[in-house]
Amino acid sequence: MKLYFSIFLLSISLISCNDDKDKDKIKPTVLVKKDVPLGKNDTITRSAPIINITDTTENSLYVLCFKDSAINTIRLSEKLGIIYGQKIDSFLKKSKITPIGPPMAWYKSQKAPFFFEAGIPVAKKITKLPKGAYFKKMGGTRVVVAHFYGPYEETVQAYQALKEWLADAHKKQNGAPYEIYVDDPVDEKGNVKDPYKVQTDIVFPYR
Repeated sequence: MKLYFSIFLLSISLISCNDDKDKDKIKPTVLVKKDVPLGKNDTITRSAPIINITDTTENSLYVLCFKDSAINTIRLSEKLGIIYGQKIDSFLKKSKITPIGPPMAWYKSQKAPFFFEAGIPVAKKITKLPKGAYFKKMGGTRVVVAHFYGPYEETVQAYQALKEWLADAHKKQNGAPYEIYVDDPVDEKGNVKDPYKVQTDIVFPYR
């Protein structure tokens, strides 16, 4: 798990999409497909990220979370490293608890300063929690999900695609969006994978 977190944070440190200056430089060249998952044997030859949009219902689960803030992307990366790689990882090992899903994070805004929550889904609530930890209960809410394949710094295009989906469907956002880091960005040997075969889900609750 530590290897995953260390490489995950390496990619998080590249979140230039959260910087207004970089947002302006990214052209909306996204190729959007609805409800069509990327096959394991698919070969990506285009430079635009692929975003598959799905309208669904949020899974029912508990997420062990910590809340924090960061003044810039560098501090954000450092603090996520502490939460995922130290606080959560050590607590789960000590409690002999296995996560039931990939890391998740909620961001109140896509620009600095960042106010965020970061956590890991677990099978059940735990009564004795480390200092500062709490549970988020999820489930039952309608959500629209962008299954994103491509360089993480271009996830801003997924956010834009979801906003456009809500506008077209005449729906309103209902709660903070969040990200699910579905795939490990490195293989078993520690080599960085093709980003177009690494999935990140961006989720918008709506009503």
